[in-house]
Amino acid sequence: MNNRAAGMAGGIAATVPAALFVALAGTALHRQSMLVGGVGLPWGALAALVLLGAVELWLGAAFRSVLPAAACGALCYALIGWWSTLEHGRRLIIGDTAGNIWIFGTAVVTVAALVWCRRYRVPADEVPQG
Repeated sequence: MNNRAAGMAGGIAATVPAALFVALAGTALHRQSMLVGGVGLPWGALAALVLLGAVELWLGAAFRSVLPAAACGALCYALIGWWSTLEHGRRLIIGDTAGNIWIFGTAVVTVAALVWCRRYRVPADEVPQG
């Protein structure tokens, strides 16, 4: 196994616990809101998206590839999508403003992180073979 394949395997192995953490912490955080002038501002959903973006950028920079960041975003999106479709009484994410920001913002933040992580890639001619 060459260094690039070993790094990719490590990136995918790090992605699963990172995505589980972000999905759980973001789901717990997304319902937080603050009243300003009688209007509820869902700051928790925005904070959850910042957490997701930070973890995806960390994965992209640490493993110099967009694949771990993409896998993290996809797994996180799948988990929160599943948690939003559970039966009534077990649903963790409801379809209100904060829930919609968290669910659909995940896709937007993941695409933005992937565009940014492209600059961390190592060109194929600079990868050490070993």
